[in-house]
Amino acid sequence: MQSTLKGPSPDLAGWTDERNGAMVRVVVREMKSAAPLGTAAPGEAVQVALGACVEELFGVGTKLARASLLGGGASMEAWAVDAETPRGPVALLVRRAAGGRIYRDALSLAQEFRVLEAAWEAGVRVPRPYRHFPDVAGREAFAMERLPGETVGRRIVQRSELEAARAALPGQMAEQLARIHGLDAARLDFLPGARDEEPLRRSLDVLEAQLDEVGEPHPAIELALLRLRRDLPRGGPRRVCHGDFRLGNLMVCAGGLTGVLDWEFAHVGDPREDLAWPMVRAWRFGREQLRLGGIAQPGVFLERYGQLTGLRVAPEELRVFELLGNLRWAIGALTQARRHLSSEERSVELAVLGRLAAEVEHELLSLLHEGGA
Repeated sequence: MQSTLKGPSPDLAGWTDERNGAMVRVVVREMKSAAPLGTAAPGEAVQVALGACVEELFGVGTKLARASLLGGGASMEAWAVDAETPRGPVALLVRRAAGGRIYRDALSLAQEFRVLEAAWEAGVRVPRPYRHFPDVAGREAFAMERLPGETVGRRIVQRSELEAARAALPGQMAEQLARIHGLDAARLDFLPGARDEEPLRRSLDVLEAQLDEVGEPHPAIELALLRLRRDLPRGGPRRVCHGDFRLGNLMVCAGGLTGVLDWEFAHVGDPREDLAWPMVRAWRFGREQLRLGGIAQPGVFLERYGQLTGLRVAPEELRVFELLGNLRWAIGALTQARRHLSSEERSVELAVLGRLAAEVEHELLSLLHEGGA
């Protein structure tokens, strides 16, 4: 392997900052805004349906004051909804299916809502869940509390007004992960991995099958798969995992973490998957020297988690799980890009993920080189 891989790989966060993200999403909205003459635009139909939802939730006399589609993930829509109810104003966030999945075993919104309810009842900092709706303008959705704060990773790692939050986040993230990993898996027996003796091996099988569906060679990813089949530990602890625990899916205010969001990749697996995921380079948002999400080194995070759970994990122990995280993200990005390339859903945002996948492949090779591949 050439020594050039020792240097930093390209900026994986470049397409996730607010400037580029806004640029992409404006184009996407323009591409999707047209509707046949004599029919309502898609956004209008959703707003009508949301009006019915809030009335169902809060009773007769409730009015939809505002509903706006937020820039967000490529697999789910997020609608900011303000309702005027007989008891006063209510701020909601409605997650609505967007027609595509990043991973094969992503949860349905009905399942995600059940996980959110379990987390809420267990004291995890999550938005209050309100209700699942099987049909909101033709797609399932659910409504939850809309929390104040910031979710854009690049803003969280850079803005001066969030300096105190960055200092508090490592400990707070550990505390929330400890609560998540304490959820009762028996109550959530529909989760991927819940019935598998070796959830990590099952996960690799699913990812390999998903990579095969891409229909083109990706040697770096295939090499990483081989390494993971050799090196991932067997017989480790089994816990309910969030599956996407990182900056970008955490609501943050001046005091730190106020909510854990986006549970569609929840599963039963090894808790070290969740511990390593926020260390994946793509989620450092340009501050690569700070391994934990661009905000800190992982020492405080891992120490606090160990105090709360009894599971002591050294940073070097997570390297193989960091490799797994990069593998997952590379395959997820390729899957989303194929939706655009196959004309299943023409979208600039999805197309951009194809470029991102190549950058994550570079990171895979760097990690393999460090490990002596």
